[in-house]
Amino acid sequence: MTSRDKILAAVAASQPETSPLPDINFLIGHEPGVLKKFVEILTTIGGRVYQVNTFEQIISHIKKRLKPGDRAASNIPALAEITAGNNDFTGLPHDLQNVELAIIEAQLGVAENGAVWIKEDQSYPRVLPFICQHLAVVLKKEHIVATMHDAYQKIGAEQYGFAAFIAGPSKTADIEQSLVLGAHGARTMTVFLI
Repeated sequence: MTSRDKILAAVAASQPETSPLPDINFLIGHEPGVLKKFVEILTTIGGRVYQVNTFEQIISHIKKRLKPGDRAASNIPALAEITAGNNDFTGLPHDLQNVELAIIEAQLGVAENGAVWIKEDQSYPRVLPFICQHLAVVLKKEHIVATMHDAYQKIGAEQYGFAAFIAGPSKTADIEQSLVLGAHGARTMTVFLI
């Protein structure tokens, strides 16, 4: 037996026992469990969730938290009251460098990981959810799916340019193993479930 054969035999002998794949159907359809799981997971990864009935409730909530002089940007017409005079955008991402709060709409949410699916037309310009200090997302409750498999079934055939799944505030622990929020994007993420 060659050295190579001995090494391969040792590797084969030390393989762990196989285990069954996880059940990807842990939630089915749009049952109450899907919403509960989405809120639980997003909260666990550092996001905040508020359940609201109207855009007026969103406006009231945001007005309480914005300080005078804070710049808010959104392309949601129902929130124009908050962003009036703040949406000066000439097409250059640098125009958005001082956006304190971006409010965008998500196409769907995923209960499995607390992520929201945002296409470029929902977050125009596409840098907006990543350059702002704080991100707020408006998501319809009925647009939450159980798993990423369900999400890809819904979006897989669509045509779009830029799009992204965003889950929670930006964070990294790469630097000296210290958790840093906002390293590569928004420091906070709030989802308004409507």
